[in-house]
This record gives sequence, structure tokens and C-alpha cells, in this order.
Amino acid sequence: MNTRHLDVRGLEAPEPLERILGELDSLQDNEQLDVIHWREPLLLYPILEEKGWQYKTEYDEKARTYLISIRKAPR
Repeated sequence: MNTRHLDVRGLEAPEPLERILGELDSLQDNEQLDVIHWREPLLLYPILEEKGWQYKTEYDEKARTYLISIRKAPR
């Protein structure tokens, strides 16, 4: 699986959400989007679920960042 990376640290709302959704619009079936965010994007999760995306979130305590891995759900 190919992975795209998107770093939205330091961006003010709603720009991180808009950038993530923009990247997802062009994501292919064999791609995953890894997002680095400075806060947990709680507003993103319901949108992902509604649109059928799978995601996993991990918190990196050392870097104080969230890594959100997003991919299309299998059909």
C-alpha cells in the first residue's frame, strides 16, 4: 500500500480539516493517508465514518502529536 503524508501541525481551524478532506478526495484504493496533527481531530472522525473511511489514531507523547492513518474501507 502506498502512503501519502500530510502535516497539519501549526494550522488553525478549519484549515487542517479542509486539507485532510481535500487529500482524501484524491486518495486511490491502494493508498493510505498519514496525517500528523498537533491535536486530536475529533470533528474529523464522524465525517470519516459517514463516508466509509477506516482510520487509526495514535498519540506520540514524545513529539506531542497525533498520527491519524486513513484508508478506504474494503468493500
